[in-house]
Amino acid sequence: MRLKRRLFPIIAIIALAVGGLLWAEGREPAYPSFQALVDAAEEGVELTPEPGVYAGPVVIDRPLSIDGRGAVTIDAGGAGTVILLDTDGAVIQGLTLRNSGRSHNDIDSGVQVRGNFNVIKDNVIEDCLFGVDLQQSENNIVRGNRISSKDVDLGLRGDAIRLWYSFENKITDNVIRDSRDTVVWYSRDNLIARNDARRGRYSLHFMYSQYNRVEGNFYQDNSVGIFLMYSDGVEVIDNHIAKASGPTGVGIGFKETSDVTIRGNEILYNAVGLYLDVSPYQPDTTNRFEDNLIAYNGVGIRFLNDWQGNDIVRNRFKGNITQVAVEGGKTAKRNHWRGNYWDDYEGFDRDRDGIGDTAHQIYNYADRIWMDVPAAQFFKGTPMLETLDFLERLAPFSEPDLTLKDEAPMKTLAALEQRQAKAEAAEAEKPAEEKDAPSAYDRLRQSLGR
Repeated sequence: MRLKRRLFPIIAIIALAVGGLLWAEGREPAYPSFQALVDAAEEGVELTPEPGVYAGPVVIDRPLSIDGRGAVTIDAGGAGTVILLDTDGAVIQGLTLRNSGRSHNDIDSGVQVRGNFNVIKDNVIEDCLFGVDLQQSENNIVRGNRISSKDVDLGLRGDAIRLWYSFENKITDNVIRDSRDTVVWYSRDNLIARNDARRGRYSLHFMYSQYNRVEGNFYQDNSVGIFLMYSDGVEVIDNHIAKASGPTGVGIGFKETSDVTIRGNEILYNAVGLYLDVSPYQPDTTNRFEDNLIAYNGVGIRFLNDWQGNDIVRNRFKGNITQVAVEGGKTAKRNHWRGNYWDDYEGFDRDRDGIGDTAHQIYNYADRIWMDVPAAQFFKGTPMLETLDFLERLAPFSEPDLTLKDEAPMKTLAALEQRQAKAEAAEAEKPAEEKDAPSAYDRLRQSLGR
């Protein structure tokens, strides 16, 4: 008996030490299984679990409505996806989903969607590699979720929202922090609206995706705002895109992208506001840049090459260090520039119609140095290069190249706003059949039988 009493403190110490090791390894006491609740629920019912923490992962393979009412957490224990939604017509709301696995190959997520007509709304998705992943899924709603990734380097995080071969989904009103990208790949006819994404890599990245609409989003402090690659017929309207200011910082970028509408956006404080690479790409198509505020960027619009097919009208260019640049000392004259407001326009408006009496012309002076020699861009905006630019304008060492000519620049912002209002009214008065008329790209697809 005396020996047992002596051993008891030693056994207790060992047990505490083992428990401490298990806790340090993240092996918390087991939570009740959420899968058991799902398996016990009848198809089509609303499941409202008792508040608390439950164990995942969870597979939902029939339509259920699950409402955590903000008081239910599902913890995947660091393995796999928290919820796999392999059904149609389910609702997942009011849950906190956390602690997914770390496999990029398996796309470990807060929610994986593999069905149609599901709703994922008002959830908190945290410490999950990917947020919401939709694959070959249609007519789903992802709304009002708060999403963040793992606390790892930016390139090792997963995407906040990922669409892959997914059509006619609505991705709206989500708050995204510290994730990698939101991606739309091989997907069509989706709405991405009123989302707020910060401290990521690509706020929104399109690849081979057509006829999507991007409206009213707030994208700030990301490496890149929106990038469209090989994606046609996209509408980007009334978004705020700011502070993509790193060495590759771009507000909105285009790579071989055609028949897009870029209208009413605020593109502010980026290294490059708009970046165009061989866009538009499809023959007989036009990209339309209308009524945007392009302000306080290092370069307002940057063309990779001497391309054509862009209509750039009624935009406000204000406070950019360089308004327009073209790589290799080439020009942007083959695009259509008209009715823009340029804060460096030096002409007059003697008839007071709001339009400058002379064209606004932009020439390449000392800025040709960094356009021709990319490494010299390091000095862009420095007193040295600004002094050279001043001297070049005062007494050019050689004949400067004309970058662009806007034949009807707006003299004041007020005059431009009046023009914008008239253009909107004219658009609203168009007959319905004219509004719905197929674009040049639509006609091309029809001619190819696609």
